[in-house]
Amino acid sequence: MNHQFADTAPPSQARITAIGSYIPERILTNQELERMVETNDEWIVQRTGIRERRIAKEEETTSDLSAGAVKNLMNRYNKSVKDVDFIIVCTSTPDYSFASVASQIQARFNIAAAGAIDLNAACAGFTYGLHLANSLVSMGFHKKVLVIGAETMSKVIDFTDRNTCILFGDGAGAVLVEYDAASPRFLSHHVGSKGEGAHNLYRTHLASKMGEKELENSGFIVQNGREVYKWAVSTVPKGMETVLEKAGTTIRDVDWFVPHSANLRMLESICARTTMPLERTLYSLEYCGNTSAASIPLALDQGVQAGKVKKDDLILAYGFGGGLTHAGLLFKWGAD
Repeated sequence: MNHQFADTAPPSQARITAIGSYIPERILTNQELERMVETNDEWIVQRTGIRERRIAKEEETTSDLSAGAVKNLMNRYNKSVKDVDFIIVCTSTPDYSFASVASQIQARFNIAAAGAIDLNAACAGFTYGLHLANSLVSMGFHKKVLVIGAETMSKVIDFTDRNTCILFGDGAGAVLVEYDAASPRFLSHHVGSKGEGAHNLYRTHLASKMGEKELENSGFIVQNGREVYKWAVSTVPKGMETVLEKAGTTIRDVDWFVPHSANLRMLESICARTTMPLERTLYSLEYCGNTSAASIPLALDQGVQAGKVKKDDLILAYGFGGGLTHAGLLFKWGAD
């Protein structure tokens, strides 16, 4: 039997209807890091653009940050999550290997009937989560999906390693993706991975080797920054071009570019290669650090709260990181 499959995805029937965020109270400044490792504020800012990052309390977990972002969303948009029918938490720092953070969120908010999964695509997690949510809603499987990007990166950082401890912070962002056939907002997407480069950014768990390569079995994040940088600045611009081509538009039409907030120099290189003005780029790294899967929703929400992002603005979000994974989406801002 011959089967014919469409080479394009069905049209979206979903939009983002609300957003919220949460960051821990404790601030870790560059000046404080000077007393912990051999570094200084000028060196950190010149190379990364980061001035400070937020650090969760010892007893504060990824599910706590996630819940804070959901409460913020509910309060600001007068939204209920009782009728959410699917929960996606994008994280690489879950409270436990299992049960999932998503299941804990279901219980905390007494959501009666919802599927719940954690999604681990590292720093590309949130864009993967949005892609999945849009697909589930547009295909008619679900009506209201809660997507959360949340991390407690400080719990998996070696604070004697200046190559990583200066970069990462903690935080969470959440959005609701709801069915709306009359006014859908998701326009196009592109996803990809390069697993053969995974040894350049990893955290060990049960395995001590990746293929034939021996790993540092410390339980902390291990990163080859130079190789990750080279991969990102070559891969992300091509992915952005693909997203725009699928939607039949160009970079000139994009109101806001929201990339993963890894490193400001990296973002400057990506913007230069794509002619995307840095002035139309939203990032959260300056005062939150690299928050992995939380960085895009944090940056987007900062833009919303500052009055920059307005309804129907065209947004290009692009996540990239460990895996190596990457994912981009083009959508119009749909929250009222």
